[in-house]
Amino acid sequence: QVHLVESGGGLVQAGGSLRLSCAASGSTFSINAMGWYRQAPGKQRELVATSVSGGSTDYADSVKGRFTISRDNAKNTVYLQMNSLKPEDSAVYYCYASGMGFGYWGQGTQVTVSS
Repeated sequence: QVHLVESGGGLVQAGGSLRLSCAASGSTFSINAMGWYRQAPGKQRELVATSVSGGSTDYADSVKGRFTISRDNAKNTVYLQMNSLKPEDSAVYYCYASGMGFGYWGQGTQVTVSS
């Protein structure tokens, strides 16, 4: 079992930056991939960024060049640096982790970008 705790959400003006953090605990040895999804009201949850053990990363087209995902394996933590934020980035951001056939979700953290 893996437990994920997110932090770092909040309210920011358009053009601003936020950094999300997600700390994993429990059976962290089983984790292969970690990343972030987001869900805006009335919309489906969508992948924002993912980081796979070994270093490869992937991003949604809508955030490429603005968001950066990174991992600190020693701390079992994944980060999402979000720059040049837009109102359309407003959503609940969920951390996820997967490995050994299992997937885990954090509780979500709200990001609101005002215009």
